[in-house]
Amino acid sequence: MSDQNFDVVVLGGGSGGYAAALRASQLGMTVGLIEKSKVGGTCLHLGCIPTKALLHSAEVADVTRESAKYGVTSTFGGVDIAAVTAYREEVVASKYKGLQGLIKARGITTIEGEGRLVSPTSVQVGADLITGKNVVLATGSYSRSLPGLEIGGRVITSEQALELDFIPKKVVVLGGGVIGVEFSSVWKSWGSDVQIVEALPHLVPNEDVAISKQFERAFRKRGIAFSLGVRFQSVTQNDEGVVVTLEDGQTFEGELLLVAVGRGPSTANLGYEEVGITIDRGFVITNERLATNIPGVYAVGDIVPGLQLAHRGFQHGIFVAEEIAGLAPVVIDDINIPKVTYSDPEVASVGLSEAKAAEKYGADQISTYDYNLAGNGKSHIIGTSGSVKVIRVKEGPVVGVHMIGARVGELIGEAQLAVNWEAYPEDVATLIHAHPTQNEALGEAFLALAGKPLHAF
Repeated sequence: MSDQNFDVVVLGGGSGGYAAALRASQLGMTVGLIEKSKVGGTCLHLGCIPTKALLHSAEVADVTRESAKYGVTSTFGGVDIAAVTAYREEVVASKYKGLQGLIKARGITTIEGEGRLVSPTSVQVGADLITGKNVVLATGSYSRSLPGLEIGGRVITSEQALELDFIPKKVVVLGGGVIGVEFSSVWKSWGSDVQIVEALPHLVPNEDVAISKQFERAFRKRGIAFSLGVRFQSVTQNDEGVVVTLEDGQTFEGELLLVAVGRGPSTANLGYEEVGITIDRGFVITNERLATNIPGVYAVGDIVPGLQLAHRGFQHGIFVAEEIAGLAPVVIDDINIPKVTYSDPEVASVGLSEAKAAEKYGADQISTYDYNLAGNGKSHIIGTSGSVKVIRVKEGPVVGVHMIGARVGELIGEAQLAVNWEAYPEDVATLIHAHPTQNEALGEAFLALAGKPLHAF
């Protein structure tokens, strides 16, 4: 048995944990980073990075099919899933190697193994006790299921979906949120028939309702089927496939059922409750500064109630390291963290939806402008439709930006600066947006809200 002492002990090496470790070490603290699997966590190995590789492959398949309309002669010969897998694994391996190098270069001690919190200052890993003046809990999340819905066989989660060595001819997707629509998008591009089942009234239900409706139109046009507003009841499976039954008696058949109903916090059997940390429905409860009820113990990322996004975890990690160092970092509210859905079409948003803005400021106190990408040169060139919707408080700042269309995820940077810096449309309208770019669509929306639309009516 050996004891190790650090200024900061981080339990979990995903986006939140490794960011906390990197920033703490940068600020001169000694850091012990405990990870049972691989640093980088879900995002790098099973989530954001590998799924975006699949989505890029899907985009290439679509572009190949449609190349004639751009004057390029090519033949779509199908998708080689083994080659897709090799490409996906190469991307992940390269990023993993880079991250390991970075952690090593910063002098962070990585401790491999399953950690368990045994006191407010110590984590047990096997026979070793790892002690820290401060402890950061960063144990992440897992793919949830519904009560009574057993994962196994032909009923899979995103983790198994990533690893498939075949392309299903027909698949049922339970859940029309980010994970569900991204996999649906990939499979459709690869030639599968897809049926989504979403219990809420809309696909991508966390987005502004106008965006959700456009998204549904786009999916319908792509031939992706979806059922809205009726809950899942049961599934049966045999050697051929699955039969999914909804509460209204409708049934859908497929080779597989992908369960994409969100992610749950990984906090069970880690000693949190025994040490006295407040837990609610599996989540670690913190104050707005990410401190738990036990002094010196912080929590970051998916185990803290709110948006489950890698970049939120990343920002949390940096925040906590700076908080421990006494730098008093600024709190970023969840509402002002950018969100991107990487399907075709993409969706990107930050800030309040129109409904939420009306609730907060009063419907007569806000104004919105929806700029159609049909008027944007670059969008026409790359063959996308969609829109950019900006919401402002009258005589006040921009409080929400909501976008749909190919590549709009790349526009979220300016949008989140405008919202977080509480920019007035008048401030941004004087700045010049390069032509021809999709970025101009944001510029046009700001110009319109400032009362001087240029290319808009």
